[in-house]
Amino acid sequence: MKPKKRIIMLADCQSFYASVEKAEHPEYRDRPLVVAGDPARRSGIVLAACPMAKKKGITTAERLGEALAKCPDLVVIKPRMQRYIDVSMLINDIFKSYTDLVEPFSVDELFCDVSGSIHLFAETAEELAKLIQDHVLETTGIYTRFGISDTKILAKTACDNYAKKNESGIYTLTREMLPETLWRLPVSDMYMSGSRMTRHFWAMGLPTIGSVANTPLPKLKQMMRRKFGKNADIQAEMYWRIANGIDDSPVRPGTHQVTPKSVGHMMTLPRDYRRLDEEINVVLLELTELVCQRSRSLGLMGNVVTVGCQGADYDCPTGFTKQLKMEEPSNVTNQVYRWARQLFKKHWDGQPIRRIGVSLSQLIPDQEYQLSLFDLDREKAMALERVTDALKRKYGETIIIRAVSKTEAGQALDRSSKIGGHYSNFR
Repeated sequence: MKPKKRIIMLADCQSFYASVEKAEHPEYRDRPLVVAGDPARRSGIVLAACPMAKKKGITTAERLGEALAKCPDLVVIKPRMQRYIDVSMLINDIFKSYTDLVEPFSVDELFCDVSGSIHLFAETAEELAKLIQDHVLETTGIYTRFGISDTKILAKTACDNYAKKNESGIYTLTREMLPETLWRLPVSDMYMSGSRMTRHFWAMGLPTIGSVANTPLPKLKQMMRRKFGKNADIQAEMYWRIANGIDDSPVRPGTHQVTPKSVGHMMTLPRDYRRLDEEINVVLLELTELVCQRSRSLGLMGNVVTVGCQGADYDCPTGFTKQLKMEEPSNVTNQVYRWARQLFKKHWDGQPIRRIGVSLSQLIPDQEYQLSLFDLDREKAMALERVTDALKRKYGETIIIRAVSKTEAGQALDRSSKIGGHYSNFR
């Protein structure tokens, strides 16, 4: 029996952060708007620009000052990362009402396989895409674009190169269409081909996606070996498969739910920290607490603690990254902090630091530690940590904080209001 042809969609939310803000602020509907970091904290970078702002020449990742120079009446909104995550999860749930095969690709993109459920909702993939597009728009105010094909890579390619540029926001790219569509595009438009790789392809005489696709794989491997060395075969095959739209990977809902090799947190400090006890050890303790809390939430503990720091002068870099194996695996904050503090003190050269991080590695399940009749304090500490974790999950991270976090050096209160370095909601 011939296997059923797959129908895979890649859905992309247009200017996601900016679209969320426009949907929730109708007064800005007809005004150019960007979501940007806080200039007062030296993070004035455009994270997202609405289509109206893009028409003014504003681009993602440019400095906010440059954007304002292009468009003085620009509406600037600080990011609300928690709200964007909430909307992203809502959109995921909408897609799950049409198929159980939904795989998030990023906060504003997701793959879905509708091969087994399309007959319940529509005659064609395009009709189903329009149905979901309208559903998402009516529920969230977010406009989505759809690339459709029989593989994930072609669905992604269809969305990026065609759906984002046509009126309907929906585009189906079949394998038969490749010679007249994808293969005519410059190699810079190929997925995973950045500016540096594009220059390499041009140097090899491969200026279009089609020229990569139609180069026999053994020859492409040979060409890339001459360019990058003997280990280039995997890279050559990857680009060849992308250019030809070959991708056997299924849409897996749990793809990103894997056990990490390490758990860590690093932060940039608001100023130079110079004093060990009054400043550096404060944030070292706060970071250790975050790492241990995250480890406990995953049911893991670590054997190795790593501490790293950097100075503020990039022209004359200072700092270190060192690790040591603890006497026993742990995810108890005070135990891990004792080792982290010892490690930092041993290797710090006394120079001011602006960036610091802590991580745990060589992780094992937290049920596997060795019990001891002479270490009852460990059991009490673990029980206490579980209680505080439960309180923080229910009432927020700041329901219980350490006294040192209330000092000038403490960053826990400020950090608790952020996700990914940006404020989770307006302050």
